Amino acid sequence: MARILPTAVVFDVGNVLVDWNVRAFYAPLIPDPARLDWFLAEVVTPAWHFQHDAGRPFAETSAELIARFPAEAELIRQYGPRFNETVPGAIPGMIELVEQLAAACVPLFAITNFSHEFWPPFRAEWPMFDHFTDIIVSGEERLTKPDAAIYQLALSRFGLGPGEAIFIDDRADNVEAAVANGFVGHLFTGHEVLAAELALLGLLAQ
Repeated sequence: MARILPTAVVFDVGNVLVDWNVRAFYAPLIPDPARLDWFLAEVVTPAWHFQHDAGRPFAETSAELIARFPAEAELIRQYGPRFNETVPGAIPGMIELVEQLAAACVPLFAITNFSHEFWPPFRAEWPMFDHFTDIIVSGEERLTKPDAAIYQLALSRFGLGPGEAIFIDDRADNVEAAVANGFVGHLFTGHEVLAAELALLGLLAQ
């Protein structure tokens, strides 16, 4: 039986297409390195942020966090309206790779853990997403990677069968879950390794 090769590419967004760096945003606001380390470990933590990816509104999460850390209120309040500043730029080579795939008429999609509130202003700043046929945003669906349901939703909504798309993410648990739910997986470590694999699959010119 012939092996099915993927004909579509499904990207993660943060730390694959763009650099998501909360430290870079807060570093100018908290010049003391030790205090910055404490703030990111205890106040604005990945677990706190993940609530937004799961669909909770910033007004709720920030109010709860300010109640716990009232002295940090102003720094916490800035996170939501200035979220785009946590994305300092694109991952090297990735905008060009997206444009090459689009020029080759490869269908492009994304599955991203992202706040439904933060996504629209972020999306407006990145025209590379004009090349994408569809993007599943976790906060809109109230489903997050690596839950199986978000991958099943993606296959259904994108019109893809098992093995017909390669899924690219920087987190191993997200890639493993994608593979378990019908995708070919690629753990992202950089543009060059990814480009080489896409070329081997015939999705990108060598």
